[in-house]
Amino acid sequence: MRYSSNLAGLVAAGVLLSRIAGLVRESIFAHYLGNSAAADAFKAGFRIPNILQNLFGEGVLSASFIPVYSRLLGAGEEETADLLAWAVGAMLALVVAIFVLLGVFAAPWMIDAIAPGFHGDKRELTLGLVRILFPGAGLLVMSAWCLGVLNSHHRFFASYAAPVAWNAIMIAALAWYGPRTTQDGLAIKAAWASVAGAALQIAVQIPQMMPLMGRIRLHFGKVRAALATVFKNFLPVVMGRGVAQVSGYVDNLLASLLPTGAVAAINYAQILYFLPVSLFGLSIAAAELPSMSRLTTTEDATVLEALRVRLNAGLKQIAFMVVPSSAAFILIGDQIVTLLFQSGAFTHRDSLYVWATVAGVSVGMLAATTARLYISTFYALSDARTPFRYAIVRVGLTFVLGYLCAIPLPPALGVARKWGVVGLTASAGLAAWVEYAMLRATLNRRLGWTGLARSYLIRLWAMALGAAGAAFAVRFTIHLGARLEALVVIATFGAAYLGIAYLVGEPELDRLVGFARGRLAARRRA
Repeated sequence: MRYSSNLAGLVAAGVLLSRIAGLVRESIFAHYLGNSAAADAFKAGFRIPNILQNLFGEGVLSASFIPVYSRLLGAGEEETADLLAWAVGAMLALVVAIFVLLGVFAAPWMIDAIAPGFHGDKRELTLGLVRILFPGAGLLVMSAWCLGVLNSHHRFFASYAAPVAWNAIMIAALAWYGPRTTQDGLAIKAAWASVAGAALQIAVQIPQMMPLMGRIRLHFGKVRAALATVFKNFLPVVMGRGVAQVSGYVDNLLASLLPTGAVAAINYAQILYFLPVSLFGLSIAAAELPSMSRLTTTEDATVLEALRVRLNAGLKQIAFMVVPSSAAFILIGDQIVTLLFQSGAFTHRDSLYVWATVAGVSVGMLAATTARLYISTFYALSDARTPFRYAIVRVGLTFVLGYLCAIPLPPALGVARKWGVVGLTASAGLAAWVEYAMLRATLNRRLGWTGLARSYLIRLWAMALGAAGAAFAVRFTIHLGARLEALVVIATFGAAYLGIAYLVGEPELDRLVGFARGRLAARRRA
């Protein structure tokens, strides 16, 4: 598993850089826009065209294109693999162009469906933003195609670090125009910057991708069989991703019915939530998928056992970092939000609101993160239908529980309506556990026992709670400025968790340190 761990480390390094850039972007965004109506409009407006990226982007290509492409490369059929990649890219570009045009013209109706609580100037601003952002979303889909090609060749770092370019353009626009324009004007400038950043995100991947594929060649007849396999997996995956995305749109729909600030709060919370989910779950799942796909040319007992071993090892790696992340968001989340966002228009009251929001969804963080690796295993086995069926169940639960906990429950409990956003995110966390349980049970019947031992989870949570105790002790003994104090508290939590892991001899820490030493040694040799 050392080779796989190194690949996961490259993904994690790329994701870390892009997520740090994203946090800088969101910090500047929060400084100028806070939880204002313009922030609500931008977040909702960004999510609507983002449906393109979610339906046709990385997740879909990971399930349909990468396994087939990787198997061809593994079998030494490089010419066929190249023709397949160009064919998929051409067809994807055509489909995305059509959807971009449809999205621009259908924007008014999409806003009514996704954000029915928006009216007047807020709705008009959202409409303008959606029409600007749709072409950028189409470009991000093509960036995901580049990522699929690079990942299949085990070139992970460049593809996952590419969003740094997109974030850099956004950061520059927010920092330059923030002091010079109104909040509505800044939202529009940021939207145009997003389109420019999407184009740059493709451009930075081209130098590594083109040498792997050679000149552009289209010959659909020669790859008819491979294309048929891609599209056989494509439809259920698109449907599955579509169902999964309904959950996010349901959150925005229900949040738009709550007081101003709820939509922005959910999106700030998601920025934080997806940092560990992407850094630890996506990195391992993305690194494992091509390797698992090359492995599963047959499904004899030896192959299935190898898959089971890889899956269980990956689950342990994920849990080692996700459990403390979840604990930190729940117990010291106010400090994390304060450090990253509390400035300018984003007040301490906003920090508490976003903390409560991210704490709710963190209840299901471990389930949602480990589910990504289970789903990648199903994809490697050319089974996209099972994750699709379970995604339907999760979304249904999210909608029913989310509505009950966000809309009627707060008045029934005698609390302000705005706190319905906590019930909304907590419902999503609970639904994630249900999906995880179904994925695991089904795969266990196919591979044998998989999962995380109860004793291992208890040990991780004990270490996380011990680290939280150290963080609380520091928090109540120091008196610094809000953001500096938050930095010290968060650093104490992280150091304490790793220190405890070192003292108890946690093997996953040894693997993490071993990878870091290997990368440093490689840099010195270079």
